Amino acid sequence: MNKTLVMLATVTALAGCGKPATEDSNGTALTNDMIGNAALDSNVAMTNAMASPVPDAPIEAVAYLAKAGAGDMFEVESSKAVLAKSTNADAKMFAQMMIEAHSKSTETLKSAAKTDGVAVSPPALDPLQEQMLNEIKAAPADKIDAVYYAHQSKAHAAALALHQRYAAQGDKPALKKAAAEMVPVVETHIAELGKLTK
Repeated sequence: MNKTLVMLATVTALAGCGKPATEDSNGTALTNDMIGNAALDSNVAMTNAMASPVPDAPIEAVAYLAKAGAGDMFEVESSKAVLAKSTNADAKMFAQMMIEAHSKSTETLKSAAKTDGVAVSPPALDPLQEQMLNEIKAAPADKIDAVYYAHQSKAHAAALALHQRYAAQGDKPALKKAAAEMVPVVETHIAELGKLTK
C-alpha cells in the first residue's frame, strides 16, 4: 500500500511540474501545459465565435433587404416619436440624424437591389421592433430619452451585425458593396449614441 501511495505522489508531482502526465491516442506524452494550451485555444475560439456577427443574419438578398428595411423603418419611426415628445436638444438632434441617415440607407439599398435585379418588398417591423417602438411612444416626456437610447443601442448592434455579415458573405455584388458602406455609418451612430449615454 505504501508503494501505491508513493507512486501516486510521484505521478502527481510530475504532473504538477509540467512533466508528461498522460498520453494521447497516438502514445504521445502530453503535459499539463499542453493540455492547458489546448483548453485556452478552445476558449479563444469560443469567444471569437460569440463576438462574430449574429450567426442567423441572412446572406440571401431578399431576407437581408427585409431585415435592413425593417431596421431603417424602426429607426425612422422611433426617432419621429422622440422628436414629437422629447425636450432634450441632444436627443432631438440625434433623432433627426437617424431619420436622415436611415432614410438615405433605405434608398441606397433599393438602388443596389435594382442593380442586382432583386425586388424590394415593403418593410415590416418584427415583434421585438414593434415592442420597442411601442415602449418609446408610451414613455412619458421625462423618460423617453432613456428608453429611446436603450432601444437604439439594441437596434444598432443588430444592424451592425446584419450589414457586416451580408458585406462579407452576401449573394449579390451591388448589395454587398452597399452593406459594406453601411458598416461605418452604423459604427458612427453607435459612437454618437455612446456620447449621449455617458
